[in-house]
Amino acid sequence: MASVVPGLILCVAITAISMLLQNWEEAAFGHPYVEALVIAILLGIAIRSFWQPEDIWHPGISFSAKTLLEIAVVLLGASISLGAIVASGPALLSGIVATVIAALAASYATSRALGLPQRVSILIACGNSICGNSAIAAVAPVIGADSDDIASSIAFTAILGVVVVLGLPLFIPLLELSETQYGVLAGLTVYAVPQVLAATVPISAVSAQLGTLVKLVRVLMLGPVVVLLSLFRSRLNVSGPAPRPGLLYLIPWFIIGFLVLATCRSLGLIPVALLAPITISAKLLTVVSMAALGLGVDVRVVGRVGGRVTIAVVVSLVVLIGISIALIRLLGIA
Repeated sequence: MASVVPGLILCVAITAISMLLQNWEEAAFGHPYVEALVIAILLGIAIRSFWQPEDIWHPGISFSAKTLLEIAVVLLGASISLGAIVASGPALLSGIVATVIAALAASYATSRALGLPQRVSILIACGNSICGNSAIAAVAPVIGADSDDIASSIAFTAILGVVVVLGLPLFIPLLELSETQYGVLAGLTVYAVPQVLAATVPISAVSAQLGTLVKLVRVLMLGPVVVLLSLFRSRLNVSGPAPRPGLLYLIPWFIIGFLVLATCRSLGLIPVALLAPITISAKLLTVVSMAALGLGVDVRVVGRVGGRVTIAVVVSLVVLIGISIALIRLLGIA
């Protein structure tokens, strides 16, 4: 744990500055135009743009970006009742599954049309449609992808993921979306569960809760997709037996933790007095993690990513957003 301290302190320092700036906004304008969470991302990116962290900083930055944010997701479960999933009805659940399937097909077709190899096209499709780098990491061994395939697939994900987090709220005024509609849109389009928090927490608790629930359903699609791809290994000329990842590999621990806390909340096992501290803790951990996420984004990577991969990822994202908006309108979500 000692190796984590320097990077963690750096992320906490960026968080403190972000909170101070948000407090200044509130004092000057009555409310913050830019939340601390977003400020932390931008500060992290700005620092990384002119400073390359040495090895001593990496463990703490990685710990903050991954572990702390996963803990924040778990804590978010305490503020959500599983009754919300049931209340969403079968139409929304079916629509989420249909969106993932349509996005997989569209992303794969786009990548192949641009002349990308089959394995890279599958990785891009799964990463874009399900859960970003986590999906790419889970699918890669099943289809026999090598390190070059994986690197070319995820190189643009970090930057594009941040762009989505920062840019998605613009759809609220452009399309006159309600908090509920925006939560569904974020859950259907943002790459990772933690990034859903970054995109929705500044908007409202309703958006954050519904966005997380929708995103969890998308993540649960990873299992069936991995199983299906393993059945077609022979067509991909993959030798050797297919890996058999366990349940904890297909469903990250923090999602299980989220569901456990949500179940406890639904059963009334969490004292009301603890809900506010848990919510505040989740928010603070999220801001620290966003600072780390910003520090991990090197904007110069864009110049090194292949043009066809970049186009494929961007077009796939645009298609996913279009499908998601169409689903929201089709289901009449208010």
